[in-house]
Amino acid sequence: MRIIRHWDETAARLGAVLALGNFDGVHLGHRAVIAAARAQAARLGAPAGVLTFEPHPRQLFRPEDPPFRLTPFRIKARLMGEMGLDVLYALPFDRAFSERSAGSFVDEVLVGGFGVRHVVAGEDFVFGHGRGGSMDLLAARGAELGFGVTATGPVMQDGAVISSSRIRRLLAEGAPAAAARLLGRPWEIEGRVEHGHRRGRTIGFPTANIALGDCLRPAVGVYAVEARLDAPDAPAWKGVANFGRRPTVDGTSLWLEVHLFDYAGDLYGRHLRVGLREYLRGERKFDGLAALTAQIAEDAAQARALLEAPAATV
Repeated sequence: MRIIRHWDETAARLGAVLALGNFDGVHLGHRAVIAAARAQAARLGAPAGVLTFEPHPRQLFRPEDPPFRLTPFRIKARLMGEMGLDVLYALPFDRAFSERSAGSFVDEVLVGGFGVRHVVAGEDFVFGHGRGGSMDLLAARGAELGFGVTATGPVMQDGAVISSSRIRRLLAEGAPAAAARLLGRPWEIEGRVEHGHRRGRTIGFPTANIALGDCLRPAVGVYAVEARLDAPDAPAWKGVANFGRRPTVDGTSLWLEVHLFDYAGDLYGRHLRVGLREYLRGERKFDGLAALTAQIAEDAAQARALLEAPAATV
């Protein structure tokens, strides 16, 4: 999959069918939009792709908000590449671009920059300065300029629309299994394994420590997890993880600390993907390392039983 970051490059005019949107989460609703774009691309014999924006517009308009992204760009690009797309347009979203009118976006970016054959988006998709563009505008301009337009309806689950905001709420509430049903996969945190204080080694539970960067903060507490290196065909390891401040040892910053079962290698400096499978308990302060060690042993046993259960659906 090609990744193109500017709309005014000659190489960007691929005549593709594009799914339009932010696609934070690449959840089942997003996948339906992308699947519709791929179907149109197959019908037209055209490349299939996605047009999205980096950073997420909310980061420009509300920079004071806490981290909220379900899928930072690295994750988003990997997920879309796995879907068999030909191109990902990731346009830089800055103040100047945010002031571009809806008509200019259609004429200069979609048509002039990319030479689109067809565009697909959710029926509530809006774009352009002041959110002045709608699917009706796209359809009208497409009829004039020679590209097709498909509006997709919402994807429902349990009587409600699947949305990124709904998934964020579930993760904040400590419900990763429910979030996974909307995503179509476990939600992952990924990052480079960093050196910690090595306390885990002294109590028999070495951990891989990951800072979350601009990723959403899930509920603080202990999780059953599966993790793998970010490499082709990397095996998955089961484990238990704590996301929090480590109050027993007077920690202050938020970290994800992952203990992998049956793994003895060196992960420092490696890029690790950690999928949250089930929430076990909240973070607590214990009366010393002995009490903490005993609780971690219980957490590990519970996580292993959940993850190895034959009928597990987490």
